[in-house]
Amino acid sequence: MAVVAGIGGAVALVVAYRKQRLAEEDSHRENTRLYAERFDKATDKLGSDAPPVRLAGVHALAALADDWEGGRQMCIDVLCAYLRMPPDPEPHADHDPTGHSRWRAMREVRRTILRLIATHLRSTAQPSWSGTDMDFTGVIFDEDANFEGAVFSGGKISFDGAELSGGTVSFYEAEFLDGEISFDTAKFSGGLVSFRRATFSGSYVTFIDATFSGGAVSFAEAEFTGSPVVFRLAEFPGGEVSFTEAMFSGGFLFFDGTVFSGAKVDFNGADFSGGSVSPEIRESFGGRVSFASAAFSDGTVSFNEAKFSNDVVSFAQATFPGGEVTFNGAQFSAGEVSFTTAQFSGGTIAFNTADFSGSMVAFAGAEFAQGTVSFNGAAFSAGSVSFDQAEFSGGVVLLNEPRDWSHPPTGLPDQAPGLRLPASLNKTRTAPQTGTAPLL
Repeated sequence: MAVVAGIGGAVALVVAYRKQRLAEEDSHRENTRLYAERFDKATDKLGSDAPPVRLAGVHALAALADDWEGGRQMCIDVLCAYLRMPPDPEPHADHDPTGHSRWRAMREVRRTILRLIATHLRSTAQPSWSGTDMDFTGVIFDEDANFEGAVFSGGKISFDGAELSGGTVSFYEAEFLDGEISFDTAKFSGGLVSFRRATFSGSYVTFIDATFSGGAVSFAEAEFTGSPVVFRLAEFPGGEVSFTEAMFSGGFLFFDGTVFSGAKVDFNGADFSGGSVSPEIRESFGGRVSFASAAFSDGTVSFNEAKFSNDVVSFAQATFPGGEVTFNGAQFSAGEVSFTTAQFSGGTIAFNTADFSGSMVAFAGAEFAQGTVSFNGAAFSAGSVSFDQAEFSGGVVLLNEPRDWSHPPTGLPDQAPGLRLPASLNKTRTAPQTGTAPLL
């Protein structure tokens, strides 16, 4: 009787479990059917010719994305696809007042989509859409879009080919924690794009082939603590780009092959002062901050009062045919800064009042052919500054008025066209640590 009772109990448990599974499957199918019906109704509204109906469709899709975790990506894909559709040209308000009113209503649909996406990316969002893919490829941002405080913690976010041409697109205090965010081939031609105080600590962010031709882009006070940020082959023919007081303490900034031809790029007060780079990143990119093969042909790029105190900053094979690049007041106190085989063929490059107190700074193999490179007021008090095998074929290199010559650069010839050295000083004699040396 005990055995029969045990078998009967086991059979009852199996039957109850199967009934529960069937009930759960039926419930899941019913929920999926209801979600699918809501999706169809919302997308139908989004395709309506009436702006208020489209707006209702946007809110319906956003609410469905909140409720339906399994279909959240699909709902977001539809909202992003709507943004990718080119907006209609603005009708003239006087010639077509009805058409202009309808156009403004349709613009409100686009604003609402951007606002809902940004809201769901913030750390306070419940539920959060962080971790999903978002495709803004080719989207035209010609008015304000607010991603302030957004958290990009996974997935792939694409702004490839987007046009940021007006208004303010703000990523103020946004967090790029992991995943991929790309602005490849994007065009920054107007307005303000702000990454001010943003944190790049684990994601892979790229601006490959992007064009900065107008407006302003700000990375002021941003923190690069663990992410590669890549501007390879980007062009800066105009506008302003600011990295003022940005901190590079473990991430990687990559400007290889970038062309600076007319913009004002500002690294004033930036801190290149700590962190480490994995061997894989160093092997792939050659340093932590790299301007290798970049061309500085016009405009202004300034590193005034920047701090170079750890790891590697590379300007190897960079060309300086024009414009103005300044390192005035910069501090080279540790790590390595390389200008190896760089070509100084025009413009002005200034290291005035810079402090070379601990870094290894290499101009080995560099060519000074035209323009002016000035170190006046600089302090060579420690570390190593090397001009081994550098070529002085023209232009002017001013080393004649140092603030401190106690550890002079090595590899300098006794005489060379355009080279100005402190009077009565050579490789075997040093000037006092204070005061200004007379002209040669």
